[in-house]
Amino acid sequence: MDWSGIVGYGLFFLTYGGIYAISALGLNVQWGYTGLFNIGVGGFFLVGAYTSAIVTKGPDFSHLGGFGQPFLMGVLSGGAMAALLALLIGIPTLRLRGDYLAIATIGIAETLRLVVTNEQRLTAGVWGIGGIPKPMLSTFGDAYNVFYAALVLLAMLLVYFAIERGIRSPWGRVLKAIREDEAVAQAVGKNVFRFKLQALVLGAFFMGVAGALFAHFVGYISPEAFEPMNATFLVWVMLIVGGSGNSKGAMLGAFVIWAIWSGTEFVAAALPPSFGPRAHALRIVLIGLLLMVMLLVRPQGVLGEERQVSKLVRADRGQRPSAAEG
Repeated sequence: MDWSGIVGYGLFFLTYGGIYAISALGLNVQWGYTGLFNIGVGGFFLVGAYTSAIVTKGPDFSHLGGFGQPFLMGVLSGGAMAALLALLIGIPTLRLRGDYLAIATIGIAETLRLVVTNEQRLTAGVWGIGGIPKPMLSTFGDAYNVFYAALVLLAMLLVYFAIERGIRSPWGRVLKAIREDEAVAQAVGKNVFRFKLQALVLGAFFMGVAGALFAHFVGYISPEAFEPMNATFLVWVMLIVGGSGNSKGAMLGAFVIWAIWSGTEFVAAALPPSFGPRAHALRIVLIGLLLMVMLLVRPQGVLGEERQVSKLVRADRGQRPSAAEG
């Protein structure tokens, strides 16, 4: 048995699963806790990836770049640019019905993908950007994949704890109140627009960070990597299956769906060559069937929403929650 191949695949799985989990956590802030219908996840993911690649690469005359900044600067820049994009989208749309945010986000995501495809001087166009720096590659050598998987999982946990701390605070309770009935939240004096904008920007920041981590892991990015199927639809399925409104569910769903999606690749490879492009379509059909079954059998997801958000806070203070509160 080739243990090195199994270990290598396991590290690949953990790295990709962790990157998707960070995107799912960002979407959970927007949709799960605030009810913001963002169907342009891939756009924020793309901005994070391309920004970090451009910021960290050395001189390259095929596209914008040459800044040569450290890895951490690239990741934070990717998150910041994605957050800025969310801010520009949110200001004109969040005062309107939720449908407008959905239209704006999917429109911007597809526009950005077309821009990076055609603007060769900016992003190298269809050729993509290669040679993206891998942090501390010379230090870890053959153990680099272990290091990067640990780095991604650490970033995922930091994002998780940051979101949990926020959602169990008064700020988080306002977000959930807005999701349930924003008219009531506004009636008690909450600035609904401001809180919705904060949730949109924060979620987009995490998606941008995920995109940056993806770019540095693969070392090469092109427009095909950010198609809606891979960068948006899968993240939505992960959140729905894991449990919308539950950060643990978002992470669990990311790893479960990524395992299934990776497994369908082996199924597609085992099909006769006559299937051709239909093999990829079959993978999408299998994921779609899983989502349909999940919505019918357990619409709240595997874990479901945590209704009592302040239980841990009161437990830390030594106050025992009542039986009615669980």
